[in-house]
Amino acid sequence: MTPLVLVHGFMGGSRQWDSLSAHMSDDREVLPLDLPGFGANAHLDPFDRIEVYAEWVIQQVRQRGIDRYTLLGHSMGGMIAQEVAARDTKALDGLILYGTGPLGDIPGRFETIAESRRRAKADGAEATATRIVATWLMKQTDSPAFPQVARLACSARLPALLAGLEAMEHWSGVSALKSITTPTLIIWGDRDRSYNWPQIEELWRSIPKSSLCVLPNCSHLAHLEEPKIFERVLSKFLQTNSETEALCTLP
Repeated sequence: MTPLVLVHGFMGGSRQWDSLSAHMSDDREVLPLDLPGFGANAHLDPFDRIEVYAEWVIQQVRQRGIDRYTLLGHSMGGMIAQEVAARDTKALDGLILYGTGPLGDIPGRFETIAESRRRAKADGAEATATRIVATWLMKQTDSPAFPQVARLACSARLPALLAGLEAMEHWSGVSALKSITTPTLIIWGDRDRSYNWPQIEELWRSIPKSSLCVLPNCSHLAHLEEPKIFERVLSKFLQTNSETEALCTLP
């Protein structure tokens, strides 16, 4: 089976995938990345364009000697994954777009990108990270996952927050959706405060080989709120996709 590459979103990091990686690694290699400016790479200079993050992801995969892979992108990472799908099509066996959309300015988000930028500058990185993380979970600060996610988000410095917001705000993947030929799974929590249904629907209706899974009573971090369901859905897609690829390559 091809490796599964995981790309986190804004203020995320590879550690958010610890449980998922542990359960998936029995079947395949799992490669969770830390984007520059975030997580374990918080010391690196961030990028302010989604396209540059996409090229960085492709480079990281190639440096590890991986020629074919399946890619999962969450939130801002889903924007990056859409860019990777357009640039590295022949290397992708499958694409999972999780809690994300095709419009970087994220219409319908709990607050505008401009407001997040203003408050980040006024309140500082740690206060902003803690405040935004609460919106990602159904029970907000009362969620069992909140301390872990908040600690990870707080590792990002203000320049990384501002660069990430800039990167999202100036990106749109709408025009490229119909050209994504990779089999794609779209996963969305129906109580997501960051991405609303019209964005998810546009992904689903525009990407030719796409399937949709809506997880009820989940917010932006469904893989932490309903990990068993999330893992089953992901495993089913990976298994089905792998079987299809095998059939297609039979002599």
